[in-house]
Amino acid sequence: MLMRLIVRLLINAVALAAAAWAVPGIHYQGYGALALMALVFGLVNALIRPIVMALSCPLLILTLGLFTFVVNALMLLLAGRLANIFGIPFFVDKLSSAFLGAIIISIVSIILSILLPSRRRDERES
Repeated sequence: MLMRLIVRLLINAVALAAAAWAVPGIHYQGYGALALMALVFGLVNALIRPIVMALSCPLLILTLGLFTFVVNALMLLLAGRLANIFGIPFFVDKLSSAFLGAIIISIVSIILSILLPSRRRDERES
């Protein structure tokens, strides 16, 4: 359980670093900021995102799920604002940067999750 959480945080940190590298409006200062932002981002996605997704259900249906991209961008923007409140030097300048960053974070997270063996997959194979 703890190892799974650590792996998830590392995946988030790598995905956030990739977004900061690729998107000019996202930047951070130091690996400590990246690790703390991965934690904040994970908490926002675990606690706030499900509520926002439930409330935006009509828009999700109307847009055939494309509104999920907007929700993901808003979660990244919110996590960046929370990081600033807590003194973490990770910055998301504007919504368009958050939108592009959220797409990159999703892609990198999916790729890393596929490449890293999950515990359940290991248990089934043995």
